[in-house]
Amino acid sequence: MNVTLEPITIDNFEAVMDMELPPDQARFLDSNAYSIAQAHYYPDWQARAIYCDGAPAGFALYDNSGDGEEGHYAIYRLMVDHRLQNKGIGRQAMALLLAEIRAQPDVRRITICYKTDNENGRRFYASLGFQEIGLSDEGEMVAEIAP
Repeated sequence: MNVTLEPITIDNFEAVMDMELPPDQARFLDSNAYSIAQAHYYPDWQARAIYCDGAPAGFALYDNSGDGEEGHYAIYRLMVDHRLQNKGIGRQAMALLLAEIRAQPDVRRITICYKTDNENGRRFYASLGFQEIGLSDEGEMVAEIAP
């Protein structure tokens, strides 16, 4: 299985926008279409299509503005299409995403937020080394990993 991160382009944006999560997960993330629009209008936001064996399989989004904190990179979205979940794609994609962020010369901090009742997300991020540090102003859990 070959997982890669690719830019969102005219050739793949519709496939990425059409990806879905199972109903029990859909409430945890904004839609890919909404996230792609955000990345278009916020210049610090970086959208990535997750590919598996050459085909679109998921979506990731992060920014490097960190709410004004220099060197703070915040991961906002990580999703794998429901038909491709539980195959290790998300884990490999997150490793690639973290490597991309860690390659930035100014990185000092990496965080991710998730809803407090997202138990699968909590376990997944903890298994990657993220440690919970508290709640955001919006009431989401903030977890941090060493850069």
